[in-house]
Amino acid sequence: MGIRDDAVEIRAQGWRTLAALHGLIETELERSLQREHGLSVVEFTVLDALSRQDGWHMRMRQLARAAALSSSATTRLVTRLENRDLLTRVLCDDDRRGIYTELTPAGWKLLDAARPTHDEVLEAALTDARQMPELAPLVAAVYAEQVAV
Repeated sequence: MGIRDDAVEIRAQGWRTLAALHGLIETELERSLQREHGLSVVEFTVLDALSRQDGWHMRMRQLARAAALSSSATTRLVTRLENRDLLTRVLCDDDRRGIYTELTPAGWKLLDAARPTHDEVLEAALTDARQMPELAPLVAAVYAEQVAV
């Protein structure tokens, strides 16, 4: 195996390790958020992303990016959350073609209830992952990034 092949393998191994950490965390979050709050991880992500915006709304395109979803998947998700009265769509004042998505009072309430669950499960999953030699360096990087911000 040449140097170039080694670099490819190192990147691939890094990606597999990152995917393993992500999968471990997402599985635990999904289980707990569904059980305790009736939310999927991506639904929580959307509510959380909206809550962190200045003005508390986002265009659909921004929301798709924040949730790592396609435009059509975002539209379907927003429709489901809107049907549950967790968010609403509002026409943009300066661009009538633009649509903003905003949390409703019920969305804020559910997010406020779910956030501690999310944070506790995330902390527990990272603590568990820290005990796995192959994942420990990534966990350290997550914490180092949080401190640097």
